[in-house]
Formats: sequence, C-alpha cells, structure tokens
Amino acid sequence: MSEVAPYAVRDGVAVITLNNPPVNGLGNALRAGILQGLQRAEGDANVKAVVLIGAGKAFSGGADIREFGRPREKPDLPDVNDFQDAMKKPLVAAITGFALGGGLELALACHYRIATPKAQLGLPEVKLGILPGSGGTQRLPRIIPVAKAVQMMTTGNPITSEEALQLGLVDEIVQNGDLLQAAVVYANKLVAERKPLRRIRDMRAEGDIDFKKVRDEVAKASRGYPAPLEIVGCVEAAVTKPFDEGRKFERERFAHLVQTSESAALRHAFFAERQTTKIPDVPEDTPTRTVRKAAVIGAGTMGGGIAMSFANAGIPVTITDATREALERGLQRIRENYAGTVQKGRLKQEEMNKRMALISPSTDLGEVRDADIVVEAVFERMDVKQELFRKLDGIAKPGAILATNTSTLDVNQIASATKRPQDVVGTHFFSPANVMRLLEVVRGEKTAKDVLATTMKLGKTLKKVPVVSGVCDGFIGNRMLEKYVQQSLFLLDEGATPQQIDGALAKWGMAMGPFTMYDMAGNDIGWEIRKRRAKERPDFVYGKFADRIA
Repeated sequence: MSEVAPYAVRDGVAVITLNNPPVNGLGNALRAGILQGLQRAEGDANVKAVVLIGAGKAFSGGADIREFGRPREKPDLPDVNDFQDAMKKPLVAAITGFALGGGLELALACHYRIATPKAQLGLPEVKLGILPGSGGTQRLPRIIPVAKAVQMMTTGNPITSEEALQLGLVDEIVQNGDLLQAAVVYANKLVAERKPLRRIRDMRAEGDIDFKKVRDEVAKASRGYPAPLEIVGCVEAAVTKPFDEGRKFERERFAHLVQTSESAALRHAFFAERQTTKIPDVPEDTPTRTVRKAAVIGAGTMGGGIAMSFANAGIPVTITDATREALERGLQRIRENYAGTVQKGRLKQEEMNKRMALISPSTDLGEVRDADIVVEAVFERMDVKQELFRKLDGIAKPGAILATNTSTLDVNQIASATKRPQDVVGTHFFSPANVMRLLEVVRGEKTAKDVLATTMKLGKTLKKVPVVSGVCDGFIGNRMLEKYVQQSLFLLDEGATPQQIDGALAKWGMAMGPFTMYDMAGNDIGWEIRKRRAKERPDFVYGKFADRIA
C-alpha cells in the first residue's frame, strides 16, 4: 500500500486518499500511488465505484513545481488522467479546502465532483507563467461556459464551490457531516441509479465566442506576458479540435512556456516568497502573542487602508485621529472604497456592512488601551512619531505590540521614546494598504522574537506577504525605488512632463508610473523624506521641480 496514496474499501467503494502534506502536491510518488490505486480498484470485482479524497485540509494544491524543467518521470499526470478516462467504474472526486492546478485537473478527469461549501477550485498556473498542462485547457471549457473558462485560466483566480455548482463544475455540495461518508454514499447512489460515466473529454466545448476579440482583451490585460495568450490558443483548440489533438497542442505550448524567462522568474518569485517567512534565529515554534483587537492611529489614506485590512480579516479595529473632521473624512474614504468594491460585484453589501461594523472611530487616543496591537500611521516626522510613542507608553496595555508604519525613519529611534522597546516593531504597509500585499516587518535592535513572530503571523492573517527588514533608510521597497524615482525627477527637470514619464513606464510594463505613485502616497511625504536626506546626505542630488510643487 502506498503511504502517500493509501487505499481502502468502504461499502463496496474504493477510497484513495491523497496524503502528501502540506497541500497534497502531485509529485511523482503521489501520482504513482493514485494510478496504482485506480488500477487495483478497476480490477477488483467487489469494488463498484471509486472515490478520490485529500487528507488534511485540501484535495490537492497541484503539481510539484520543482519538477518543472526536469525530465518527466512516469507516470505523469496525463498518464493518470488517461487511466481515469478508461475506467468503467464511477469515479468521484471529493473536494475540501482547495483543488488547484493539477489538483483540479485530476478532479476534472473524474466522472463526478462533490465539494464542501468553502472549497475553492481554480487553475492558477498563469501566475507561474505557464498554462494548465494536464488537460485543464481542454476539459474546463467542455464543462463550463467557454468565456468563463478563459477568464478563470487567464487570471488564475479560483472560484467557490457554490459558483462551481452553478456552472456545472461541481455536482453536489456537502453542507454538513463527513465528506468521505457523503462521497461513499454518493458513489453508491451513482451505481444504484446506473448513472452514466460522464467523461468530460467526450463533451463538446460550446459557445459562440470571438477569439480575436478575446485575444485583444487578454493581450491588453496581460501586457506582454505570453502565458495568457497561449491559454486562449489552447481554449480555441478545445473548441475547434478533437480532445486528443487539443491536449497534444496544450502539452506543446506548456513545454514552450516552461522554458521562457517569464516563467523562470515567476517560479523564482514563488519560492522566494515562501522563504521570506523563515527567520534564521526565530524558530517556527516561537510562541506568539494573541491579537484579537487592533487600533490604528491616523485616519488618512494609509491609516484608513490599514484599518480596512484588519476589518477584512475579521479583526475589530479602533481608528483614531486628532479631530472629528479628519476622522469623518477617513471614514468616508473607507465607505467609498468598500462601496466601489460592492459596485464592481466583488463584495456583497451585507459583507460591507459587517466590515464597517468592525471599525470603531474615536478622537480619544485613550480608546486604544485595549488593543493587542497599535499601528501608528501619522505624519512622517521623527518628532511627531516619538511624541506619539511616549504617549502610547502610558496608554497601551502591557504586552501590546506598538507598531510604526514609517516608510523610511529609524525604528530604533522611535522605540527609544518608549520604556518597552522590545514591543516596538515596524509594519510598513504600502499604499493603498487594503490592496497592496507587501508588508515590511522592520526588526529593531531590541524587538522581541515573539513580537516579530506575532507580526509575521498577523501579516499572513491580513493576507499580506510579510518580509522581515532590518533598520535602514527606506527598508527594502523604498530603497529599491530610490534610484528609479531620482531619475524620474531628473527627467522632470529636463523638460519631460509627469504624464509622459508615467506613460512611458506604464507602456514598458510598470503597474503605474512614479508620479501616479506619488499622488497616491502624498507628495508631502516625499518632500519630507528629501528634506531629511538633504541634511543627512548633502552629497545626494535630487531633481528640484518636485520640491517646488510640494
């Protein structure tokens, strides 16, 4: 019996469990174990049906991307899928947690799929610069509308099991109880009712779709990345060619994309992002502090975005500002941000109301006394921040984490204003804080290890990518941007307009130009930074035009 794919029989149904923690990745050992289990079940006259189910909290997170670019080890996933297609017994995928990438492709090669209410299904390969290479581009548009299949694969965004049910991707939602037991009952019901074996490969991809128009739209959205357009080509093959021809084309395009520099870079970023949470001198089992309630000081653009990040994660947050007018402006901005998301259909009105209810406004700084973490987002001046931290020393409860959102200032100097520097840490959010995923966690020389571990864990709770930085001018992100911004300011002095500079950089591939970025963050912040640096680094030259505007 395979350790990674244990086999058992329950009520005449063979159960093959994907058991490769943490996400049941489809490495070679698991693929071989699944195939052996399927072969065993197919050859056992006492087995009437088969269930594939994931151990732990997921069905499968997909392929082991460390195998990409290496010689293919047999069996590969298409080999497993071929056997699934050839089976003469009902095959059911029981999905909990998530079925992503190769995990969903494995499920698509089953005859039926059931799922738990919170399960997520998706093909996110495009985020690694590749495409679904095990029949995903051929099967998905055969079972859901072609346009929706294109949208799912070119964005890489998953859908919920409820939406999958409406689309026909999932056949039943298991609302309560044991998923495995429900899957066994479902499989036996298929046998008793003599339900047909629904092989997606035999279905037709239907839909009147203008692929030229789709290509134009995808090209505009993807801005030069090759994978999205290759996905469109594969989906067109699913519509116009027999399954085997379409899958052969898919494999050819997959092999091409794996070798591109874009895919190599995105895969490097994938692994690098996962390395950021590993801190050499902070063990993974370091005890963390409890964060049940948060506070944000400053209701400006940044403070409001940080408060939204807490509310989005279900954490009650108090937001304070010095005046009622400033506080109301901040709250109105938060309401407008949420309302815009509701209008775009990305958030339900009830959820917006629920999140707004988690945000408590106050002009009384004393209201932060019960918070487990206090994040300041006040003006970017050392004297302002140090004075605030002196006040927090007498207000915040013992053990509360005192976090500064400074983008460039010395966290050690800020911490020196308190009698508890071990509780001080930098949490540099990027604007807009409710959208941008990067979170720089700045470790001061006296920051306690449990404070660092707690802040990193909180970053994940807020759905950020937390990265530890040392104390230095600009930390990581702004330090990287410094030369970029410096040269942009020189271009301004030399006669180029902000629109010309931003336009050229956006056309080249940047998400936005430096001046759009400054408008969002606030030109006054950049001016304060340049004034400070002029004193500290008089030899460093900046363009002068931006200072005149500020």
